[in-house]
Amino acid sequence: MSSDNLIRICIPLNEKTLSDLTVSTARAAEVADLIEFRLDGLERGELEGSMAKLADLIANTKCPVIVTLRSNKEGGYRLLSLDQRLAFWDQLFDLNAAFFDIEGELVPEFTNRDENDQPDWSRVIGSYHDFKGVPANLNDIYEQLSFTPVRIVKVAVHANDITDCLEVFRLIERARNEDREIIAIAMSAAGVITRILGPSRGSFLTYGASEAERGTAPGQVVTANLKSMYRIDQINADTLITGLVGLPVMHSVSPQLHNAAFRAANLNGVYLPFEVRDLGQFIQRMVNPESRELDWNLKGLSITAPHKADIIQYLDWIHPTAQSIGAVNTVVVENEQLHGYNTDADGLIEPLSKRLGSLSGLHAAVIGAGGAACAAVFSLQQQGMDVTLYARNLENADRLAGRFNISCNLLSATSSFAGYDLVINTTPLGSLGDNINETPVLANQLRGSRLAYDLVYNPIETRFLFEAREAGCDVLGGFEMLVAQAKLQFKIWTNTNVLSELMYEAGLSTLTKTSSLVS
Repeated sequence: MSSDNLIRICIPLNEKTLSDLTVSTARAAEVADLIEFRLDGLERGELEGSMAKLADLIANTKCPVIVTLRSNKEGGYRLLSLDQRLAFWDQLFDLNAAFFDIEGELVPEFTNRDENDQPDWSRVIGSYHDFKGVPANLNDIYEQLSFTPVRIVKVAVHANDITDCLEVFRLIERARNEDREIIAIAMSAAGVITRILGPSRGSFLTYGASEAERGTAPGQVVTANLKSMYRIDQINADTLITGLVGLPVMHSVSPQLHNAAFRAANLNGVYLPFEVRDLGQFIQRMVNPESRELDWNLKGLSITAPHKADIIQYLDWIHPTAQSIGAVNTVVVENEQLHGYNTDADGLIEPLSKRLGSLSGLHAAVIGAGGAACAAVFSLQQQGMDVTLYARNLENADRLAGRFNISCNLLSATSSFAGYDLVINTTPLGSLGDNINETPVLANQLRGSRLAYDLVYNPIETRFLFEAREAGCDVLGGFEMLVAQAKLQFKIWTNTNVLSELMYEAGLSTLTKTSSLVS
């Protein structure tokens, strides 16, 4: 793996008008190493006769420009015939751009011309895109492009699961061994790691979005995050790799927390999102030191839904707390083995103890009967609390209650929590997305209870907490638990202590931007 590869971030711009492109270019040039003009996005009439304006824009742009005119098949939006595309390219090649990105299928159209009628191949990127998956003949596609005079071979495929990234990393390694410049990425959330790790392994550049929701392909990371959060320019062969395993994961703020900790501790480490469908394949092919197919310094994993229970079967050792709960949220690679822990239990208690002091003898109501409820019941019992379970699914509740020898009640609109010192929502109701305006209970049900604790952390102000305030309860949000358990994970992986306040502030800014107050 290369440790001194030049890291380049290219921001693709796909605007409808030249005036919009001009404005976006000025903004992007402040943070990008290169800018790509996706001219196929221009409205009809904007491209025709605009070569002089494009030439001026390129000349006045503070960083190198890549010019691209994608066909409809390659993800473009201009329904142009082959002859029309070739005619446009004959004009575009006269521009003083740093690079011209043309589809691989067009390359023979130019190589078959007379020598004096060919483009400057030292500025040509020959590209291939597959927006559905990873083709079985990916190496053949690479070879076909590699045997042409293009300077850089570009391959972009769609990752349906994270293990599809392996083919991309293999291609980068092959090109590096053959001294061939390459851009290789896997699109989609499952392919994000190729965008972050690719340049350090030899990819000529990576693509970053100008801002959130402005990406031109699935899985593009905001350029500012590539630089400041992931510190992409400092990743090398020695970088300690950690990350979040789940489905989905891109909504999580855990990368903000852990990457801020790596920076503060001055450690060469990075925390990545791992969107995993097939957990077994991921562990075998990318994690287990004895069988993994990727050369990387993988140290630890956070495990989230839906994999917290399933991960257990792949571990060599499990901490007793995780055994008791039946779920693992933390994995560390230790002496060529995989060890499992559960930091949710202690993470739940830390902020709670700060609010209530000693928990022994207090009465708690836990709403829900899933994995989070199991961790909550276990941790509260360990503190000497009297716990009662409330759930709409009595079958699951009875099973969980029997396991911990506690009572359970059917959760209904008439359930009352008056007299409880603590009411915890362990359900996903109220979380960002379709459930954001939902709550398991209302204010009239919470009236008379002391503290309402919502394990949902995004948004910060959930409907459950809103109802609790209306009922006159003290409230505690799930973000404090997230920070507490993340701090424990970081300690397990790195043997380094970090301040909770550091992680809290790192994640809070992101939540503040994405959260909606319930009204």
